[in-house]
Amino acid sequence: MTEPNSPAHLDREDPEGLLNARTDPGGAALGTMGSEAGSDLNWIMMLRERVQTRAAGSSRYRWWVLCTLLAGLLALNFTFTIFTVDLSTVAVQLHTNVTVLSWTMVGPLLAYGLAAPILGKTGDIFGHRRLYLFGLLGAAVSAILTALSHNVDMLLFARALDGVQGAATGTASGALINMVFSPQERVKALGWWSLIGAGGPVIGVSLGAPIIAVYGWRALFWFQLILIMTAFVVVVIILPRNSGFDHEGAEAKAEARRQFRRMDWLGSWSLSFAVGFLMFGLSIGETWGWTNYRTLGCFVLTVLMTMSFVYRLRRAEYPLIPPHYFRRRNFVMPMVLRACSNFAYFGAFFLFPLLMEKGYGYSVRGVGAISLFRPITFSICSPIAGYITMRIGERVSAFAGAAFLTSSLVLFSFLHPSTSAWFIALALALSGLGMGVAMPASSSAMANEVNQDEFGVMSAAQMLAVQVGEVAGIEVLVTIRQYLVRHDKLSLAKPGPALLNTFHLPFMIGACVAAGGVVAAFCMRAVPREHRKRND
Repeated sequence: MTEPNSPAHLDREDPEGLLNARTDPGGAALGTMGSEAGSDLNWIMMLRERVQTRAAGSSRYRWWVLCTLLAGLLALNFTFTIFTVDLSTVAVQLHTNVTVLSWTMVGPLLAYGLAAPILGKTGDIFGHRRLYLFGLLGAAVSAILTALSHNVDMLLFARALDGVQGAATGTASGALINMVFSPQERVKALGWWSLIGAGGPVIGVSLGAPIIAVYGWRALFWFQLILIMTAFVVVVIILPRNSGFDHEGAEAKAEARRQFRRMDWLGSWSLSFAVGFLMFGLSIGETWGWTNYRTLGCFVLTVLMTMSFVYRLRRAEYPLIPPHYFRRRNFVMPMVLRACSNFAYFGAFFLFPLLMEKGYGYSVRGVGAISLFRPITFSICSPIAGYITMRIGERVSAFAGAAFLTSSLVLFSFLHPSTSAWFIALALALSGLGMGVAMPASSSAMANEVNQDEFGVMSAAQMLAVQVGEVAGIEVLVTIRQYLVRHDKLSLAKPGPALLNTFHLPFMIGACVAAGGVVAAFCMRAVPREHRKRND
């Protein structure tokens, strides 16, 4: 007996039905409305499916995914600190001052800290591909608003929005990479991810300066918009909806909504505000004073919010981060390592231009030229370190990287007026080498401790440690150096040995904090060599 909607039945009673896309699968080739009007759309869909099929069938598919994700991540994060290049010019154009405009860098970091915990968990629930695309679209809006900013309020809002999108793409990209790569190969991919995630802002400052000098700062964000939209199209093609990166189907979506409603919102917001108040307090401490009631109030609120998070962690039915992870060395110690390393690295990053200008009398162009030793070393070493770590283990690599970074800051703390430029370049190279070696290893060790459905929260925790370390390192070391200048009543107008001496203590403190990362790496648990050989 012929089925009512079968092709044979339609052939006898309704021949035209054979061209109806709703009843005849073959009719879809003529368009979704059964006519040639939709044929252009279908050719696009067919092309996308063909590309997806070829990519998914390739033995290098995971590397296609990695390149796609990193392209989008770089398109977004290379502008995070771009305004450090020419704050004074932008301040004049927007009729404000440099102090207010410095929040174009602090604002995204604060927004990142507030959004990352919740967005990381949201990605675990609804899918990291969806979260990554959301981040790219939001970043496109932020780029447009930044380029069109006619006053400082609009600019600060646009940059804060960019921080939220950075949290979305940062946590989602880390989770997707951990999902697509096996535990044995994960560290190789994370070497490239560390290069873009941590080195993107540094690369942006180095390469953005000539672009801004020729075309202006607004042109840079129109260029960023093109990169973001290109990355969005590529992600849609390479990561299809049914790729397993999102929860598809009615049952899966319903379960995701149930998990979202059950999420520990109090604990999630407690962690977000704890990180936000901490970074805000560190940011205003230098300007308003560390004993100012507003600064102290931020630190008190940080403690209260942290206590609330810990309470919910132990009592909530569905806590943001399962508490048993905090009893695992390879979950906690990599976060300590990242916080200490970024404290030292970014504190030194912001001190270095002042060191060369005030201590040695270098020009801005000269500082930019010698500064390239650090990002170049980072960019070369980070991917290579991922491959080497597969042989020597995450613990050894993390320890070596932290030791290189510590030695870099020790060298900086002993600079004197007759120090050669090559010695300074060596110290910079050791800093880039240390970060390039330590970051992939710490990320891999932490990722191997968590379940796949919690990669988003793990990535958020990692990135929060990075952000807190960055802000703390910049603010604390710069504040110490400024205190020494005021204490010794030195003039900033004339570079010389007296100003050079004010950098010794900040760099030594940075070295001590970096040494804390060495201790954390030493306390990490090593993967047994027999297990590693079986998996290689």
